[in-house]
Amino acid sequence: GKKLEASPAVFLKYMNNNDSISSLGVTKETLLTLLIPNTYEIYWNTDPKSFFIKMNKEANKFWNDRRLDDLQRLGISKEEAITVASIVEEETNDETEKSTIASVYLNRIKRGMPLGADPTVKFAVGDFSIKRVTLAHINNSASSPYNTYKNKGLPPGPICTPSVSSIDAVLKGEKTDYLYFCAKADFSGSHSFAATAEEHFSNARKYRKALDSLGIR
Repeated sequence: GKKLEASPAVFLKYMNNNDSISSLGVTKETLLTLLIPNTYEIYWNTDPKSFFIKMNKEANKFWNDRRLDDLQRLGISKEEAITVASIVEEETNDETEKSTIASVYLNRIKRGMPLGADPTVKFAVGDFSIKRVTLAHINNSASSPYNTYKNKGLPPGPICTPSVSSIDAVLKGEKTDYLYFCAKADFSGSHSFAATAEEHFSNARKYRKALDSLGIR
């Protein structure tokens, strides 16, 4: 808003108009899939339409043959890959874990299980500052299609603009049997992964106990 002639309100109006953006092959829910993090040169008087035409061209460059081959191998679309990546982005800052976390969500999708992703509930509620997603948060946002505890499959679109490393972590298609993961009780930012519910519940109890000890509700 401080750099461009067009105001944020003008951009938002354009972004929320499906008629305006349909020519780009996206909806207002999937528009963020065109925004690949990078450094771009934009003229100060660029209008929303010109801006997103440019972003679409840049996104097409991003999806090179290698990445397109990865999509075909995984059997998912660009939009689905970026949507998974956006959840991974909000789940961890640990680059070494991103592909493993992505594998959990891809495994759940294949099995027809709800993703049960806390970041999607935060998005549905409209508050990414939530430190502990509770049953109240899940139930209060039950009507939102972004609530992946209440709805199977992926949400309608990305919940953030994921980094390139998160997108590539999804495309890596790491093979695991994991269906669950939980933050470690040492608050290191790393996660414990599990293939069975029993193992996961054990990990989750340790983490909840650690949260309780710090009074995090």
